[in-house]
Amino acid sequence: MNWTDLLSTRRCAQPQKSDDIRTSFQRDYDRIIFSSAFRRLQNKTQVFPLPGAIMVHNRLTHSLEVASVGRSIARMAYKKLIVIHPELKDVISDIDTVVASACLAHDLGNPPFGHSGEDTISSFFNDGDGKRFESQVLPEQWSDLIAFEGNANAFRLLTHQFNGRREGGFSLTAATLATLIKYPYPSYNKGNRKKYNIFHSEIATFEEIMAECGIPRIDASSLVYARHPLSYMMEAADDICYLVLDMEDAHKRGIISTHDIEDCFISFFDRNNDKDFYRHKELAYSQVSDTNERMAFLRAMLINKLVGCVSDIFVANYDAIMEGRFEKSLIAHLPDFEEQALEQCRAASVSHIYRHPSVVKVELTGFNVIGTLMGDFCEAITSPNTAYNKKLLSLIPEQFISSTDDTYAKLQCVVDFISNMTDLYAVQLYKDLRGIE
Repeated sequence: MNWTDLLSTRRCAQPQKSDDIRTSFQRDYDRIIFSSAFRRLQNKTQVFPLPGAIMVHNRLTHSLEVASVGRSIARMAYKKLIVIHPELKDVISDIDTVVASACLAHDLGNPPFGHSGEDTISSFFNDGDGKRFESQVLPEQWSDLIAFEGNANAFRLLTHQFNGRREGGFSLTAATLATLIKYPYPSYNKGNRKKYNIFHSEIATFEEIMAECGIPRIDASSLVYARHPLSYMMEAADDICYLVLDMEDAHKRGIISTHDIEDCFISFFDRNNDKDFYRHKELAYSQVSDTNERMAFLRAMLINKLVGCVSDIFVANYDAIMEGRFEKSLIAHLPDFEEQALEQCRAASVSHIYRHPSVVKVELTGFNVIGTLMGDFCEAITSPNTAYNKKLLSLIPEQFISSTDDTYAKLQCVVDFISNMTDLYAVQLYKDLRGIE
């Protein structure tokens, strides 16, 4: 792969503008951050229930922080790369904005209630009332429905021409869209992989973008492609934020003790090789007694260290990444010391955070709310002539109504509508339809 193609500024269905004070990639960033889809993330669950007095992360604050970390990874990698490859200095100078834009957009396709929302939509078709539609759609389409994926939904949201909207969706550059794709294959070609990035309905757009960026197929007989090099940076930024900030939220809510989170964060720093950290920590602790402020200091130092680690890994594996041979994520290649600390933190997250009753209750709420809405609206859109179903369908915004009359398009209409809801709207609509005050 070469950077001239990888950083293509071509947009879907729109002419180029040469008189803008912003670069093409800065325009991508602005388009995402000013969109209503991005604003809706403020009312979508990250991990913990949407907060009252204690402010924890939602999908919007998470996306902003991932963008910040992604930008730092790209800038640090850039500085290291141009020492080895000085000819790239001007060619890749915008990679920080590309990565930040993709980071902003990476969660746009997530349904209400976090990952439990994905599971609920999948379960509706896998073993719920939606299973009756299996014989009415192609196998490739059915694989989308039984394994609904927020990553693929984000790509659809950004590129699909919804009813009454402009062609090309957000009309982002090919470089930003390709960077967004962590799992460059459709659902029916994912094999044993858990995730994928492309619904059957967006395959043509996917192939066009990969061709524009000069990204090769790994398997000539399938639609499995290599990854855009910058997608590794976006993924690493997301991994770092999940690891560190979920722990910080759990501490604020009293789920993890100060001792435990301190132990997790400090375990990444070796007393022999990270003497500057311990010197700064001693100084910070002597000046600051507030526990949350101390944890914020540790969080900042840890993110900074991990940014350095993953940028080193990217540069060390640069040739393999550019040739499409690099396997797994950047985080998966951490040195042994940091990898051991990472596993310690992951174990603490699973035992203390993701199994906590407050988290489980949100997931159960999601199953009830989204499962009910999926049943009601799928029934309405496939049997639209009853008086009740006509009224129910009038609640679906025009943009989600498809002019295509096949079953897959109808079911996608419902999935588009429900996956775009905020947690609060989904709960309120559920209450309204069930007559609950």
